[in-house]
Amino acid sequence: MTTPSVTLLGIGNVLWADEGFGVRAIEELNRRYQFGGNVSLIDGGTQGIYLLEHVQTAEILVVFDAVDYGLAPGTLKLVEGDDVPSFMGAKKMSLHQTGFQEVLAMAELTGSYPRALLLVGVQPEHLEDYGGSLRPVVRAQIEPAITAALNWLAQRGANAEQRAEPLPDNDSLNPEALNLSAYETGRPDERLAYRGGDERVLRDENMQFDPKPVQFEGDKLSVNVDHRVKD
Repeated sequence: MTTPSVTLLGIGNVLWADEGFGVRAIEELNRRYQFGGNVSLIDGGTQGIYLLEHVQTAEILVVFDAVDYGLAPGTLKLVEGDDVPSFMGAKKMSLHQTGFQEVLAMAELTGSYPRALLLVGVQPEHLEDYGGSLRPVVRAQIEPAITAALNWLAQRGANAEQRAEPLPDNDSLNPEALNLSAYETGRPDERLAYRGGDERVLRDENMQFDPKPVQFEGDKLSVNVDHRVKD
């Protein structure tokens, strides 16, 4: 019997608070558990379409992500199989979700789609906190999310072994500075690092954010996102 190829993928942006849940979950999974050579653990971040090859080569795929289910903050919800793409695109929180929905569609079109697919999603509480970390209610779901994924995988013959000692911070999927403990302890005070974006831009009187509807000019598509006001 051929051993199936298994991919465990965490996606999201750790710089925007609860948006980083998927990455933090895969980090913790890698820190505490080890698998056979047929299993790959990947921090997919916000790579979007560049994750296509990982999806195409996976017979069994588990995706950890922060998903807007419209539920109470911190709610853990598992979605399987054909329902996964619709949940990843129904309420888009960031570009990476639309990107990954397209990745799944492309994998299906190329005939290289996982035969078993699980989305381990958690409802975020707060996203508009640049440089922020997971809120407690979301962070508390990392352990249940890992347990749910491991149980699902075990039912499909992919078993994990708990490490005798968790990996140190300098031996992880991310650069050490982005590991959860270093990221949180090294964060500047809010008085020094504005949480809502780049304060230099937001308070610049010469910068005007002017989102425009999509405009069609003949057979050309024109989109004006923002522009700098000139004297």
